[in-house]
Amino acid sequence: MAPQEITRDVVIIGAGPAGLTAAYRLQQAGHSVAVLEARHRVGGRTWNGDIDGAFIEIGGQWISPDQTELAALVKELGLTTFDRYREGDSIYKNLAGDVIQYNGDTFPVDEATTAEMQRLIGLMDKLTAEVDPAAPWEHPRAKEYDAISFREWLKTQTDNDEARNNISLFIAGAMLTKPEHAFSLLQALLMSSSAGSFSHLVDEDFILDKRVLGGMQKVSLGLAEKIGDDNIVLGHPVRVLRWQEEGDYPVLAEAEDFGEDGVANPEGGVKVRAQYAIMAVPPNLYSRVSFVPSLDRRQHQMHQHQSLGLVIKVHAVYDRPFWRDRGLSGTCFACENLVQEIYDNTNYDPATGEEETRGTLVGFISDEKADLMFTLSEEERKTAILDAMAELIGEEAKNPVTFYLSDWGAEEWTRGAYAASYDLGGLSRWGQYQHDPVGPIHWACSDIAGEGYQHVDGAVRMGQQVAKQLSEKL
Repeated sequence: MAPQEITRDVVIIGAGPAGLTAAYRLQQAGHSVAVLEARHRVGGRTWNGDIDGAFIEIGGQWISPDQTELAALVKELGLTTFDRYREGDSIYKNLAGDVIQYNGDTFPVDEATTAEMQRLIGLMDKLTAEVDPAAPWEHPRAKEYDAISFREWLKTQTDNDEARNNISLFIAGAMLTKPEHAFSLLQALLMSSSAGSFSHLVDEDFILDKRVLGGMQKVSLGLAEKIGDDNIVLGHPVRVLRWQEEGDYPVLAEAEDFGEDGVANPEGGVKVRAQYAIMAVPPNLYSRVSFVPSLDRRQHQMHQHQSLGLVIKVHAVYDRPFWRDRGLSGTCFACENLVQEIYDNTNYDPATGEEETRGTLVGFISDEKADLMFTLSEEERKTAILDAMAELIGEEAKNPVTFYLSDWGAEEWTRGAYAASYDLGGLSRWGQYQHDPVGPIHWACSDIAGEGYQHVDGAVRMGQQVAKQLSEKL
């Protein structure tokens, strides 16, 4: 039986927020679309899960005030947001191992470290203001900034270890999820400029502001409903993308029927003929598709120098938010701890809009520390993580009713988190080409966004941008 063949104006590869936003905006402009998705769900790196009866957001979840395009789309889809819980004191663990309860927006460190941190934040803000998030490679010192790792640059700025480690946490552990020696100063400046300033990244009340009632995946689910089931094909990874076919439809996307059991069905594939294609997956997955003819050498080189980081998102659900009994917000920072960040992630019931009685903590383990966790058995890993959380927020943290680890590095169709960044020298060398179409092929994902880089907002912006470009051509 031959694979089903359909014809559309545009074929979109990837049903995450970028691909679905592009598809929806193209439909609104009067164009036909087909979305091909390898997974058996929509949402990409956003995913709502029910684990042992507890609702968790396995992937991306927060909206900050600068993420205006995402906020507008949430409103357009009729979704509701709620504020992250932040009442009470926070917890900080210093390099000496002291666990300190504090309030306000300044870590409880000595005066010299406070002064150094404020100086470094000011310096990063100054440098960030000079960088255009849409084109960081145009900075007059871009090549210089891209040739030095963020770690080495920080060493040239201060010999205060605690200040240096804390500043690094906000970029390396919290955002790029790579060791600070693995990315450049220019890449760090892109990260902060994409959020408006470095000060925004160090302010958890800004960067982790609101959540979508019912989970961030509802954005993709809402878009998918508007696009229609007839235009979205799940469980079909695109294996071949032909882009120089004869006739009015030069694109031919060939997708394989891939069952949830991991078994391919050779008789259930789909072929989509189209005028244009949008690759709406992260750059590390471009090579999963065979392009016929092949892409040019610049594309091949560029994609090999973009990689995702690694982070474990820890979900621990308790019968009540016990930390609030002690006047704690649930927010914890500890740059040298196994779990470097913790936040109150208690959910609201989508049906009633009321906060759940159970309490949820979310924590993050980044880069090399995450590597270490996967050398342990499942039970050893759980014990180590909960012990690290308990050291910060109390012994009751050791006894969750539900415990789950989001391991995006093991996801076949993601292979890392949160998003891609370049290795040293890569951003200034290839960044200017990452949006360039190749014939009828366009690119859209949060990994190559300017504003909203690495966030759902960036995915939405990229989807809208490419949809506008193609609408003008169709």
